[in-house]
Amino acid sequence: MLAILERLDPHSDQIDLLVDLVDKLRPHNPRNYDYARAQVRTLTQLLRGNGEQAWALRCYITTLLETRRHTSLYSDVGILSNDGFFTELKKRIAYRILPPALDEKYLSDTLDRVLCREDDYKWIRAVPTADWLELFDVIAEAPPPGDAKPDRARQVTLRGLLDAVRTLSCRICALGLEPRLIHAHMEIEEVDSPFLMQNIETNHYLDGYARLMAGDATVMEDARHLLVMLDQCEDVVLKIRRSAMASGTTVALTYLLVALTQSIDRMRKLLYLVDTSGALPPPPTVDVEALAREAALSASGGPVAPVSQRRAAAVAMAEELAEAHNTKYRVRGLLRDNVDLLARNVTENASRTGEHYVAERRTELRGMFRQAAGAGLIVGCMAIIKILISYQHRAPLIEALLYSVNYAFGFMLVHVLHFTIATKQPAMTAARIAAALHETAQHGSARRQVDVESMASLVTKVFRTQIVAVLGNLVTTIPTAFALAYGWWYVFGQHLVSPEKAHHLIDDSHPWQSLALLHAAIAGVWLFVSGLVSGYYDNKALYTRMSQRVQQLRWLRRLLGQDRSLRFSRYLEDNLGGLMGNLVFGVLMGVTATVGFLLGLPLDIRHVTFSSANFAIGFVGLDQQVDLHQVAITVLGIALIGLVNLTVSFGLALWVALRARKVRFHHGIRLLRALGRRVRTAPLDFFIGPRDADSIPEPAHHRGFK
Repeated sequence: MLAILERLDPHSDQIDLLVDLVDKLRPHNPRNYDYARAQVRTLTQLLRGNGEQAWALRCYITTLLETRRHTSLYSDVGILSNDGFFTELKKRIAYRILPPALDEKYLSDTLDRVLCREDDYKWIRAVPTADWLELFDVIAEAPPPGDAKPDRARQVTLRGLLDAVRTLSCRICALGLEPRLIHAHMEIEEVDSPFLMQNIETNHYLDGYARLMAGDATVMEDARHLLVMLDQCEDVVLKIRRSAMASGTTVALTYLLVALTQSIDRMRKLLYLVDTSGALPPPPTVDVEALAREAALSASGGPVAPVSQRRAAAVAMAEELAEAHNTKYRVRGLLRDNVDLLARNVTENASRTGEHYVAERRTELRGMFRQAAGAGLIVGCMAIIKILISYQHRAPLIEALLYSVNYAFGFMLVHVLHFTIATKQPAMTAARIAAALHETAQHGSARRQVDVESMASLVTKVFRTQIVAVLGNLVTTIPTAFALAYGWWYVFGQHLVSPEKAHHLIDDSHPWQSLALLHAAIAGVWLFVSGLVSGYYDNKALYTRMSQRVQQLRWLRRLLGQDRSLRFSRYLEDNLGGLMGNLVFGVLMGVTATVGFLLGLPLDIRHVTFSSANFAIGFVGLDQQVDLHQVAITVLGIALIGLVNLTVSFGLALWVALRARKVRFHHGIRLLRALGRRVRTAPLDFFIGPRDADSIPEPAHHRGFK
């Protein structure tokens, strides 16, 4: 390190010496943060003991700053571009493979050589703020020689920060006037747009700053009014996000809102750094008081001066830029910032659908049982049709297409007739539970016990509704398949399936001598995917105003008439998600085995209702000559298949829903205890629900779960 300091040329604009110096600070082991702290302190001591080297380093850094453009570093790094989500995603993937050409005239591109490792930001953050400030103070306070020219580092940096403020203001104005944003919040057109007004206020503020720097003014107005305008811009963004829960959203709108939020946040931080009045509050996303306390560890207690807070905020800003630079080509960050918001809207629609799958009283449970029983009739017919399709011995892809049509048509018919397939419920009810967790998480620590009891109440309702739905499916699926298979033998004089095929249908449900549970897990994944598809298309139908679009079809009005066309358009908007989810689920169920065959992999699906139907068909095919041991094993296998179906789909859906809402629930043990108390005190009510006459109004804080 000392050799590098001795080679410093204060008038050089080459980056090589700074690259070598940072390389000495960088630990060889990325997690050896103690080494980085020790090296920073060593550099500070070396510069404190040699004022000439400290001055040379200061002049060298000043020369680097003067010969490079700053604005893009402060206004672009860490903020999404205007290219759009998919263009940005494609660009990041391409740059991960082949990095772009760099222009070292820009300070942001220069960092590619200085911070060349993707984990550099970790050791930079690991060094205490106090150590960084001490190093910067030693460099800034280095005694100049007698013939030294005035140092312009502060003016150069300040000019770059002010240019970045102007750039961000123009960008916020442009994004705020995007048609997609106005479409989502039409009130912007009725009043003065805060996005436009903040740009006018920014230009006024920067003009005053220019007069102050030129010496034409001694004081200037602070930026508090500008911050008010930024608050209004942020309020519009929050209103659009809330309204998107009811009216839907798109990837493009979500990307736009993320870019706006990042730009507003960065502009707040820059205004705080350039403020001269000391009256601006710190940015809400930076805990500058904690940083300032850390930086003032050697000081005696008492309040920390505002200038110390600003210095700590400057270090935090530098660390944020370092992390954003190191991660600017990572795909994970882009997906995290955008897909989580989109998933929130998708799962929000799923949670509203999930309310229909939560029965509270015995009357509602009986209604759920009837809906599930109706679906069982259709599933029994689908199982027979699938076997008939297999007898045609078509080419694999044609056979997969026919299977998909059978499944998709049957599942969509179930939806149209308002029936219920039990395994479709978890993807919806999991989103409903996550929504309830999100609501209760906002009540504070004083109500945690109430939250756990509320969750126990909701989970109990979901559990018994699910059990009733499964029983409703099975109570009609098995007799329907049995009756159709027996009727085939009665009409045609031969069984629908041969003895070999019958044994195969029964053995496919064996819990350990087959891959039934693995295939059940695959079916659970497809159930989860179909739930996401349902939420996505429900969101899309709302955002694109599907009902109005369908009503504009003249040929449809001529075909159906005005009234029927209106009802059809409303039905399509309300049910597009359910129809598309069932369509996709049917296709996935139909093609899985064929894809496994083509790839040479043991891929297939096992669904509890179809496994039950296959058992009934196989039972008839063997002339009901099945020993009790095999019946017991098959029943156990079917039960485990159903359990895996439900657990996998529910677990994945709950994980995505919680992640989308950024909710973590740490009271699992307390929840299990609350459920246990309910089983002990009222076991009958736990499984079949309370009597209708026992309906007691819930407290106000419970009503949100219904």
